[in-house]
Amino acid sequence: MAKDAADTLEALHKDPVLFVRTCLGVEPQKWQREALTAIASNSKVAIRSSHGVGKTAFLAWVILWMLLTRVPTKIPCTANSASQLEQVLWSEIKKWARKLPKGFQDELVFGADKITLKNVPESGAFARTARREAPEALQGFHGENLAFIVEEASGIDPIIFEVAQGAISTAGSKLVLVGNPNSSVGYFADAFGKNADQFYKMTVSCYDSEMVSPEWIEDMKRQFGEESNTFRIRCLGLPPEEDDNTLIARSLIESAVARDVEALEVHPVWGVDIARFGGDRSALAKRKGNVLIEPIKTWQGKDLMETVGIILTEYESVPYFERPSELLVDSIGLGSGVVDRLVELGLPARGINVSESPALREKYMKLRDELWFRAREWLEARDCKLAKDEKLIHELASVRYTITSNGKFKAEGKDQMKKRGLKSPDLADAFVLTFGTQASRVGGTNTAFNWSKDLDYGNSSWIV
Repeated sequence: MAKDAADTLEALHKDPVLFVRTCLGVEPQKWQREALTAIASNSKVAIRSSHGVGKTAFLAWVILWMLLTRVPTKIPCTANSASQLEQVLWSEIKKWARKLPKGFQDELVFGADKITLKNVPESGAFARTARREAPEALQGFHGENLAFIVEEASGIDPIIFEVAQGAISTAGSKLVLVGNPNSSVGYFADAFGKNADQFYKMTVSCYDSEMVSPEWIEDMKRQFGEESNTFRIRCLGLPPEEDDNTLIARSLIESAVARDVEALEVHPVWGVDIARFGGDRSALAKRKGNVLIEPIKTWQGKDLMETVGIILTEYESVPYFERPSELLVDSIGLGSGVVDRLVELGLPARGINVSESPALREKYMKLRDELWFRAREWLEARDCKLAKDEKLIHELASVRYTITSNGKFKAEGKDQMKKRGLKSPDLADAFVLTFGTQASRVGGTNTAFNWSKDLDYGNSSWIV
């Protein structure tokens, strides 16, 4: 019997596909079988994938396989946010662990940020959030049977990999990178580029997975277009193709969505882009300092007074200290009527005419151009967070810019985007409007200001 058990463990040790089939009772998809086999025989594996193909389940299988068939083993697991580790990966591991044979289940001890073996506590999987400001979190892992598991690898700052290089270079260690290819630059992208010879590489599209419905793929085509970067990333598992004149790089936007930051103690600022009837949407963005609080709300087919009612309801639904210091409304055309009525109702509304002159007249054509570039600077600071909103991501990453003959920057307008077959960037414009204000910290006062006189561009604290 002992020999039979030893033979079984030896077989499972060599074959992760056999482990998944016999110990977890599931048949892996074709791409998962290839990836499991690759990890068994390669030190470095990189998998860029589309949305919803089963990559988190795959990682859970890998972690359980290594943990239960190699003693001792250390498996540091990282992602670009604590929620991705705790609520997604760790939750998935626990789900599959419940399907293990009782003998294996009894060996696992689950903690908040680690999973260890009952009789070998130094052997385990360890959750470590990858933060640019704390790269040392992945230091100190050494020993035989070491495997670094990196989920959503595209969002991991290169400095994290620099810190972990010592452990990754240990003989017999493994590095597994998995994620959506949100960026065309960085360590994950380089695994398919200049470092391609070091990795076993896979690209998994929605068409390669049994888990993705054809209806969802068609809906993505309809919403964003088959040639869009959103479709490339979410459906084809390919990195974005960005023009040299893209105003905001998609990688900046995606990293802001994944980032964990605390909102500054400032009053929120709301931005409202107004539409009436037709294809365009009215949109409401709520930003609190360095955080876009929630996905942007949109509505269509409402007259101006209905729009006022929607905004008023939103305003009254939040606690007093979470109400905006300013409600900034695009006042061109229909928006001016909305501003007047909101002010009449006692709301802190102010019209922003984005066609007016900017503060930095020597640099931008119009105020709208300046606000778009201020939004880009906010993202470039890399200490901010966007709510997960696929349509907003798509719109922000779709706007181009030009440099005029007199050297000024100009953001692409709505009409120009429609000529390219894109929808009006209503959500993005609402978000950008929130940068038409000064800083207003809790307990401070809010006063009207003149764009050309009052903005202090040497002090970034006004960007709230």
